[in-house]
Amino acid sequence: MTKRKIEIMDTTLRDGEQTSGVSFSVSEKLTIAKLLLEELKVDRLEIASARVSEGELQAVKKITAWASENNNIDKIEVLTFVDGGKSIDWMLDTGAKVQNLLTKGSLNHLKHQLKKTPKEHFADIKATIDLAAKNNIKTNVYLEDWSNGMRNSKAYVFEYLDFLVTQNIERILLPDTLGILTPKETFLYIDEVRTKYPEIHIDFHGHNDYDLGVANVMEAVKAGANGLHLTINGMGERAGNAPMASVLAVIKDFLVDVNITTNEKALHKVSKLVETFSGFRIPVNKPVVGANVFTQTAGIHADGDNKHNLYFNDLMPERFGRKRKYALGKTSGKANIQKNLQDLGISLNDDELKKVTQRIIELGDKKEVVSQDDLPYIISDVLDSDTIEKRVVVENYVLGHAKGMKPSTTLQLIVEGVLYEAHAQGDGQFDAFMNALKKLYKTHSKKELPALIDYAVRIPPGSHSDALCETIITWKREKNEFITRGLDSDQTVSAIKATEKMLNII
Repeated sequence: MTKRKIEIMDTTLRDGEQTSGVSFSVSEKLTIAKLLLEELKVDRLEIASARVSEGELQAVKKITAWASENNNIDKIEVLTFVDGGKSIDWMLDTGAKVQNLLTKGSLNHLKHQLKKTPKEHFADIKATIDLAAKNNIKTNVYLEDWSNGMRNSKAYVFEYLDFLVTQNIERILLPDTLGILTPKETFLYIDEVRTKYPEIHIDFHGHNDYDLGVANVMEAVKAGANGLHLTINGMGERAGNAPMASVLAVIKDFLVDVNITTNEKALHKVSKLVETFSGFRIPVNKPVVGANVFTQTAGIHADGDNKHNLYFNDLMPERFGRKRKYALGKTSGKANIQKNLQDLGISLNDDELKKVTQRIIELGDKKEVVSQDDLPYIISDVLDSDTIEKRVVVENYVLGHAKGMKPSTTLQLIVEGVLYEAHAQGDGQFDAFMNALKKLYKTHSKKELPALIDYAVRIPPGSHSDALCETIITWKREKNEFITRGLDSDQTVSAIKATEKMLNII
């Protein structure tokens, strides 16, 4: 069976840039364009709207110059307007060779925005198409508000299409401009156009206002659409456009009679770059490209993956240049931890694994996710703690820090079953803690506290602001130095834990 080819047109640089607050620089546009064509291998790019700004002009010039050198100029498209030839002059200045002409696809838009009759609008469109052809510019035609046109003024839509199929154009672009279509309507309307005009090339341009963008694209392809307009990360006005990653996955896995030539493995790389350039953050649960979508959190899922991949589906992370992860937190089981240990090349015996698991669960109650980068620190903390007999316990403490007042600490310490309490101030919260501790020892103990000679804090590489924090303190007692470590998501608490270990050592 010969599969039907579906063209993928990316409009991140045009429609996607209409996302509120997003504006790409000239160099960013060129970089994204190169990645989309060379790495993701989309069929076409819509890169700009004509006559918008000087920056837009320079960006299009850069992209068309690169595209011409690399035999891609016919893949570069620009949104133009029925404006008496001004857009055509702009295109000639940039070197672009394909225009996507914006016209009225509903009688409502035509009457109230242009205030023209269909006959007048068609005449203006014909003049623009002819002028483009005279200047060796190919034309695709957008029917703006086509979805509302099919709902409310279908006679006008087909009168317009009857005219368009007689013109010198390449493609007809049918947008759900306001994102109002249901999947059923999308199929019926595209099918109706396809049935009446079996030879024309139809593109569908879906918006996501009701979160139906991907479903509508799927139905458009089933009904006979030849091309799709998509954006990286679903960028676009309001709720955005149909998202590239989700649509490509859906087409590959559910529409077996069609063919696309995009490279799935490049999706994540392109997605992250566009996120960086745009500042438009990818939701962590966004299918295919979100940070969490290939992360198993529940221990039962990791266990199932070990037993015949029970929790896998066709969306394997390797397809998209990614890797499955197993989160560590309060819902983790031994299977999750073992998966992470395997990645790190670390092996623990059953008793050690049980203690590490319990420690991760405790930390998970305070910190939502414990990362793989945290794991060696946790193991070191747990195994180090096992070597120290716990005769001194920091039972309770209150750390106070208020504007205009010195930090203070109230400390309760249990030493071999006896409770002691002290209060002190200091230059910082940990300094106040140490001053309270010194009070207790001066009053109740003949022992001297070691001198604190070095204090270092570090977080695991790759971690963020909520990372686990390891505090490493070097103590000196008489002529001997020794080191203790504390681990917690709070820096002061991790230092207190390191101090508690010191108290037990002495």
